[in-house]
Amino acid sequence: MLDVSCTWRQMFGLLCLSLCWIASKAGYMEDNFPASVIEDGTLTTLQLLAKYKYPGEEHTVTTEDKYLLHVHRIPRPGAKPVLLVHGLQDASSTWIMMGPHSGLGYFLYDNGYDVWMANVRGNRYSRGHLKLNPNTDKSYWSFSWHEIGFYDLPATIDAILAKTGYSKLSYIGHSQGTTSFFVMASTRPEYNAKVHVMQALAPVAFMTHVKAPLISVARSSMNILGDNFEVLPHSSLPTAQCMSSAIHLQTCFYYIWLILGKNPGEFNRTTTPVLMGQLPAGANSKQVRHYLQLQPTTRFGQYDYGPDNQRIYGRATPPDYPLERITAPIGLYYAQNDYLSAVEDVQRLAKRLPNVVVNHLYANKKFNHVYMVWGITARRLAQPKFLEVMRLWEAGGPQNGTATTTEVIPTTTEDTEVAEEEDIPTEPTEMEQPTTEQSEIEQPSTEQLSTEQPSTEQPSTEQSEIEQSEMEQTERASTEKSETEQPEMEKSESEQPDIEENYAK
Repeated sequence: MLDVSCTWRQMFGLLCLSLCWIASKAGYMEDNFPASVIEDGTLTTLQLLAKYKYPGEEHTVTTEDKYLLHVHRIPRPGAKPVLLVHGLQDASSTWIMMGPHSGLGYFLYDNGYDVWMANVRGNRYSRGHLKLNPNTDKSYWSFSWHEIGFYDLPATIDAILAKTGYSKLSYIGHSQGTTSFFVMASTRPEYNAKVHVMQALAPVAFMTHVKAPLISVARSSMNILGDNFEVLPHSSLPTAQCMSSAIHLQTCFYYIWLILGKNPGEFNRTTTPVLMGQLPAGANSKQVRHYLQLQPTTRFGQYDYGPDNQRIYGRATPPDYPLERITAPIGLYYAQNDYLSAVEDVQRLAKRLPNVVVNHLYANKKFNHVYMVWGITARRLAQPKFLEVMRLWEAGGPQNGTATTTEVIPTTTEDTEVAEEEDIPTEPTEMEQPTTEQSEIEQPSTEQLSTEQPSTEQPSTEQSEIEQSEMEQTERASTEKSETEQPEMEKSESEQPDIEENYAK
């Protein structure tokens, strides 16, 4: 916990940033970043897919409590489905916005998967409701991540299985996308049978050891706002504010690293306009407050309504989530420099979950909360492992006569050597620069999904489909290589500049 003077200095810094950006002259972003990258910060998920010549669809899912969710798909009909679920203040674009050479969504599609990217209630793509208006009805914002897990994820999974004809899918969640899965799988355990394997990136459940310096600021802010209040809806303000000058960009990243854990070497600085343009994506104050309630405790449980607990739960305190009911195979991937997902808390979670099949603590001590989603080296050091685990459990798991196995990946052998070799590159890889023809934004198709229970009959995956996927991946890679040359990355950490330097393209 920070002392009062430190907390007020941080709040004063935020105030100064808000006041002084107006006086900055325009042109900093345009002078220092490629026009194509700046454009990516303004595009929707479907427009990004179209720009980089990938197929895209939007499907509408209606939850039991009448919320309307928009799920984005990189369609590969007949292929096995995988569902990607974003974190707090994030959206479906997080899986692709770092470009085809980095985004996990692209990687899974290129490896033969039918990729579905969720948008949970309250974010920029899922603000619909059959009766309520999020702009005028405060009751729309009466949810936390409990409702996301209890309503949004089951409806989304059922819709995907109904559309594809499969009886199971694979699941990858980041941060809140892991929390909500643990809610669903523990409170609606029948959904464990619909998941081949769940891979949790920077998992968040227990929060006792969370070390984010801005927790006290967040707690004070949320106490002022209260429940049922929209927080940081998607807008152009972050771009206008942070990208107006070098000093403002430095200040913005100072606060970003205080939230996520500082690791500028794993962030492709060329993509900064994309980050500022796509995020924050919108959320509810109650989601934040629910996390903050857990932080000073040792529990992972439902929302604390204080005096209303007796009426709502029939008891004075909110119930804990029954983690022992989570029978789906779980993979845990976490980092040592993560300010929102502490190693001690994840290891405690691993002991409580009955079917942990991967327990992977990254050896590199600088990897942070978003490394596995946005990291420069994630394509080589993280994503292949996700693919390997998915294929293993889609095939039925280890063929050793046992129901489950637990794999604890060591952090001091070969993985350590690779991580240290890739530690902090001096220069980031640039995003793919499309040709003029590629930059045209195509209009994606839109399709309405029902939430009926899917058929349990699973279609076969033919070898020709996989071969076609590999051919498409090879063709696209050769095309992109001719368009963009990746700069050589230095390996010396001592040469890595501070965050305020060298944001130029």
